[in-house]
Amino acid sequence: MGSFDRPRKRIQLWKKALIHFALCFVMGFFTGFAPASTASIFSRRIGSSDRPTKPVPALEKLADPGIANRSIMAEIPVGESPEPHLDRQLIIITTTRSDDRLQEAFLRRLACTLKLVPPPLLWIVVQARAAAPVTAEMLRKTGVMYRHLTFEKNFTDPAAEADHQRNVALNHVEYHRLAGVVHFADASNVYDLEFFEEIRQIKVFGTWPLATASANRRRVVVDGPVCSSSKVVGWLFKDSSNDKATVRSPMTDADMKGKSLQIDISAFAFNSTILWDPERWGRPTSVPDTSQDSMKFVQKVIREDDIKLKGIPADCSKIMLWHPYRPRVIPLPFQNPR
Repeated sequence: MGSFDRPRKRIQLWKKALIHFALCFVMGFFTGFAPASTASIFSRRIGSSDRPTKPVPALEKLADPGIANRSIMAEIPVGESPEPHLDRQLIIITTTRSDDRLQEAFLRRLACTLKLVPPPLLWIVVQARAAAPVTAEMLRKTGVMYRHLTFEKNFTDPAAEADHQRNVALNHVEYHRLAGVVHFADASNVYDLEFFEEIRQIKVFGTWPLATASANRRRVVVDGPVCSSSKVVGWLFKDSSNDKATVRSPMTDADMKGKSLQIDISAFAFNSTILWDPERWGRPTSVPDTSQDSMKFVQKVIREDDIKLKGIPADCSKIMLWHPYRPRVIPLPFQNPR
């Protein structure tokens, strides 16, 4: 009898093991479909507060019916004063040229620069609708928070087209009440990364020296403010081709309020509340008017309120922005090779 009982006991042990394994498998299988608990000590970061955080609104409205807000890569704060300056958002506006064969390469280079800038930063790229698809594909791969605005109006004058693009971007900033420091960045500009941290400190207006370099002409022109403890007291224009410098100091009312002083579009920045805070800046209404020339309004406010113009850096002695001079290139007609 003993010899027959041993095989039976072994069979029973195998049955128990198989039943145990099957039960564990079934329980594990159905547990995987159960919803995860939201109350977990591992779901919190160390040092986080129990107070609910304020949701950040998403902005998906168009600046106006003629403007397409192509892409929004992240939600951004609006309508609030960006303090302190370390958290102040930078709003970088870049216009484009339909006849520029190097445009995509310059946009990629600028995107690489902006990717190195600590957030918050919003890059607004304005472009003719017909040329937008290629740029949109490139912008999606940059890793930079951006908005791609397009327009359909045709231009024969490049200067008028660039001015229209700036107004498209400024109307968008006004419509959505975007808070931050606005800077117009040409796609071909070359930056010192310290520049972006400097302009975050701008409370109203800011300006800085701009170096325009021409490789073909072997010439560098420096144009910018002369400062005393960040206060603009004069203006410098220096041309390396003749090694002569012209300095206007002290600044006169004719310089600031007249047309004798022309600040390059890439050589100043301003607080975006100028566009959508009428009580503070003396605008007649808070309702955006897309027919107005916002660019001229900003320049007018800067000239009339020059006391608030701040030089960057504090002594305005460092060049942090270079603009390469490039003659306008006319696309050549395609010719079949013989």
